[in-house]
Amino acid sequence: MRLWYHLGLAYYLQGDFARARDAYREGMKVSTVNDDMLVATSDWLYMTLRRLKRDADARQVLEPIKERMDVIENTAYHQRLLMYKGLRSPESVLNLNTADDTQIATQGYGVGNWYLVNGDRQKAREIFEKVIAGRAWPAFGFIAAEADLKRGF
Repeated sequence: MRLWYHLGLAYYLQGDFARARDAYREGMKVSTVNDDMLVATSDWLYMTLRRLKRDADARQVLEPIKERMDVIENTAYHQRLLMYKGLRSPESVLNLNTADDTQIATQGYGVGNWYLVNGDRQKAREIFEKVIAGRAWPAFGFIAAEADLKRGF
């Protein structure tokens, strides 16, 4: 799973969403082992499909995601997926008044991307800029926000 997940991430960061989709779909074949793996791969696959304007496919990714799952490490991804399903608001997933730099990077990227794929480019840019203004540079969300801003999404 980790190989496909990180390969998908590498393609995603390059803006090669078709190859990212293929890698994440391969990763999904082994991500059903536990809910942590499922939510991590589902989150990035969902974002990838939205970038490809494959909204119906993206909605299918959300089908196995439930409010109550046995998620231990990847609660941020779980919360983002619940937001994509409409069960959480962006403000409940990312509270800029209480979040630390890592939360801003992780949740901020998902929320910013949600705004982007739903047509609010300005709000997405504001959040991505907030993400890269922090110190959580090793976080995937930080790296993704930086890559998107550099590409001018």
